[in-house]
Amino acid sequence: MVTETYKARTVEQANVGGHVLEVKNLCVHYHTPRGPVQAVNGVSFFLRSGERLGLVGESGSGKSTTALSLMRLLQAPAVIEGGEVWLDGKELLGLSEEEMRRTRFADIALIPQGAMNSLNPMMKVGEQLRDTMRAHRATDTRATIDTRIHTVLASVDLAADVMEAYPHELSGGMKQRVCIAMGILLSPKVIIADEPTSALDVVVQRQVMETLGRVQKELGAAVILVGHDMGLMAQFVDRIGVMYGGKLVELSPVRDIFKDPLHPYTQLLIGSLPTLNSREIFKGIPGLTPSLLAPPPGCMFHPRCPKVMEHCAVEIPPLQEIKPDRWVACHLY
Repeated sequence: MVTETYKARTVEQANVGGHVLEVKNLCVHYHTPRGPVQAVNGVSFFLRSGERLGLVGESGSGKSTTALSLMRLLQAPAVIEGGEVWLDGKELLGLSEEEMRRTRFADIALIPQGAMNSLNPMMKVGEQLRDTMRAHRATDTRATIDTRIHTVLASVDLAADVMEAYPHELSGGMKQRVCIAMGILLSPKVIIADEPTSALDVVVQRQVMETLGRVQKELGAAVILVGHDMGLMAQFVDRIGVMYGGKLVELSPVRDIFKDPLHPYTQLLIGSLPTLNSREIFKGIPGLTPSLLAPPPGCMFHPRCPKVMEHCAVEIPPLQEIKPDRWVACHLY
């Protein structure tokens, strides 16, 4: 329960200064013949300057849709129905298409999932990097652009001759580093990494994440890491946001969320992870993920929750700060 010495706050009440990114009540629906699929439903969070935030959850929880919404890269039938996204004092959802195009890569950049699908197979790597630079710095000379590209490639441990290669001539890890290089070319304030290691083996995963961490520190940028690998999150991020059914159900420092998870879903999620000290049978989370086409009333997790109460099926719990820097959306608190 909320202690007498600490008054619960909503995310909106906490969004005051010191935050490079503020997301308020973001809603995204996929319009289908059967009705709107509520993929993201009232998500609010903030990102501090230089911070690393992880977004985790089961497949279909809305984490990638949230990330792409921040970049305004969603395609039909997805529609951003409401909310606000403030990046360093600029509201992104209200920008024109041209203003948003200039903001991408310059202020907020995406490192996409699946580098092979993100790079043009018909263009050499160097031309793709040059296109990114030219789109924002049309007056720069070819020599100036190439000098910047060489510097950025070196920072991600790639030789300059990579510019003359086609994507299919590079390994998976090299292609992912090219995507990181593209993301940091213009020194953005926020980098969104959407499952950047999902198609790589564990050794290359570590190399890519070490590269991302190093360049992030050099830039002083903040990072949002989207994924479902809790081990990777534990090693990389400062805070973790847990998503379920299109909503953010818990947001806490990474150490706290592993040591003392608050939301019943987070507790089951942590409890399902294998440990070296235990030989118990793997434990899953009972039940099925909710339909986002016809979501259950009240708390989205109540049909699967082992601690469900009567009013959980009626009232939607708000995301509140119930301890310093610990946020949870649950009627238990």
